[in-house]
Amino acid sequence: MDLASSQFWVSVLQIIAIDIVLGGDNAIVIALACRRLPQKQRNQGIFWGVFGAIGLRIILISFALSLLMIPYLKIIGALLLIWIGIKLLQPEPEDGEYEIAANTTLLGAIKTIIIADVVMSFDNVIAIAGAAKDSIGLVVFGLVISVPIIVWSSKLVMKLMDRFPIVITIGAGLLGWIAGAMAITDTVIKEWVNVNAAFLHWLSPVCSALVIIMIGKWFAFRTLRKKTPMADLANDTDKPLQPPQT
Repeated sequence: MDLASSQFWVSVLQIIAIDIVLGGDNAIVIALACRRLPQKQRNQGIFWGVFGAIGLRIILISFALSLLMIPYLKIIGALLLIWIGIKLLQPEPEDGEYEIAANTTLLGAIKTIIIADVVMSFDNVIAIAGAAKDSIGLVVFGLVISVPIIVWSSKLVMKLMDRFPIVITIGAGLLGWIAGAMAITDTVIKEWVNVNAAFLHWLSPVCSALVIIMIGKWFAFRTLRKKTPMADLANDTDKPLQPPQT
């Protein structure tokens, strides 16, 4: 882990961005799980719940890093990241609520946070494993920095995403960039790319990012049109009224 390397800090920033973009739901779960705790125990529930969640996530990502050394699995992981990025750009369901039981005991809240985080962190695990460049040190460093950001500034991050939807688009594009970079480092094609098609090291990430944004936006547009069949009529009402003809 070379702290002086620019590549190290680029990867750290990618991991932090991934956790901020994909970790909003986890922050909501933490708040819901602790909402019935006495005021003095809420901070303890958040701290130990997040501590346990980080530990389990590091274990999961270390397994993912090992598995990604198997031929073709980086390509499969890249395809999964593309799917996750497209899904990220879709509108949220109107009636989607978090069915998280609030606990009245500290241990119950901690258990709820850890279990929910593991269940909901599949996308984070795959994305961070791709950004970490096979380094568990990067994973630990990035998570230690990013998870507190999610927990203690989750409201600010979510307001930022609501006010500036471009943040979500940038996050989805980042997943595509990581997917493209990960696919060409699969053990099956890595040597061939380095010898015969070095240009793919920049072309593949760019193309993957564009694919996610274009397909994701197209699906989102179709979904919104199905939800609002009267959209054309609504657009017409925005036009200035014409005086009646005599």
